Amino acid sequence: MRPIVICFILFISTLVSAQKETSYLVTRAERGDGVLSLLRRFDLEAYSCNVEEFYKLNQMEKTDGLINGRDYLLPIRRFTYNGRSIRSTIGITDFDLAVQIQQYNRDAQAKGRREEAYEKDKDLWLPFHFLNCLSEISDTKVETTLDAEVSREDGYAIFGPACRKVEKKSSELEGQVIYIISGHGGPDPGAIGKRSGHTLCEDEYAYDVCLRLTRQLIQRGALVYMIVRDDSDGIRDEAFLPCDSDETVLGDQVIPLNQKERLYQRTATVNRYFEKHKKQGVKSQTTVEIHVDSNNQGLRRDVFFYHLKGSKGGKAIAEELHRTFKQKYGIHQSSRDYHGTVTTRDLYTLRETSPQAVYIELANIRNPEDQRRLVITDNREAVAKWLAEGLTTALLALQ
Repeated sequence: MRPIVICFILFISTLVSAQKETSYLVTRAERGDGVLSLLRRFDLEAYSCNVEEFYKLNQMEKTDGLINGRDYLLPIRRFTYNGRSIRSTIGITDFDLAVQIQQYNRDAQAKGRREEAYEKDKDLWLPFHFLNCLSEISDTKVETTLDAEVSREDGYAIFGPACRKVEKKSSELEGQVIYIISGHGGPDPGAIGKRSGHTLCEDEYAYDVCLRLTRQLIQRGALVYMIVRDDSDGIRDEAFLPCDSDETVLGDQVIPLNQKERLYQRTATVNRYFEKHKKQGVKSQTTVEIHVDSNNQGLRRDVFFYHLKGSKGGKAIAEELHRTFKQKYGIHQSSRDYHGTVTTRDLYTLRETSPQAVYIELANIRNPEDQRRLVITDNREAVAKWLAEGLTTALLALQ
């Protein structure tokens, strides 16, 4: 869809030169678009200030969805190019910044977002983040528990005192960046089950498997980011994990009560780190989101895998994970068939995160047999190992 132009006057008083008349670029929402997917078409989604500006420009709340066929203002200002230079057109003195703006416009043309070069049609685009997200696009090291502690002799605190030491066993995943999202958390415990008088909360069991998977991936040399975090839990070997609500999102972000805001918070966090590593030259980045399903108590479910339609990487990973689990079931549970599947789903995380992504459902938290996959510590560890094995195979094949 070609961008449309709605012209109105904006005076920028903070620029060095005289005030410039500008307008904002406009685009039309397509079926299935979310805010991040809309911004992604113009390489804007990785910067939170672009997202915030989008909501302001369109007078929207973060809980509002996009309407198919409606036009929306983009955080891209349009200047009439003066034919001399980008710096004099916009009123800046930074040569390096002008080069970045030039490259953005050329990339937009190469991707078919604009028909002609700005030198020819005199229409120069300036994305909001080039002047307003300086802290996000700087080269300053971004601190995370896993990233910051990687060189510490006492290990990784997030795994808990008994498990914080992680021995690197191979370099198979060297250069891979992987984002692990544990479902729900904070004010949302997710699905609820009951067993032997205990309450089983989805977020606690998904989180424990995520921690175990993260440890496995670090052992293989990957850089891993835990997006949902609970620094007081660590890897736990108890059968019944207490339900709590003190989880946060990477960067000590409080998890919102509103579901759409929660999903946005997680995907935006992943996308900011994705952009950082993309600029560093990282070629392979992957998102893995893990949940526990809730169905009729009598329905026994195996592990299911989902990917976004059209995502070659997501599909390849989901299919390899499925093959791995089917093989493991054939060895360890040969008395029954494996019924897990690989299908496409238009889920928010799959659609809105920049890296290739896979979404996993581990069990039916209400089924007594499926609950064994959760409450038995060795089973949680086995699931994590199988996920790590399948993920490693898939990522190496995609290189």
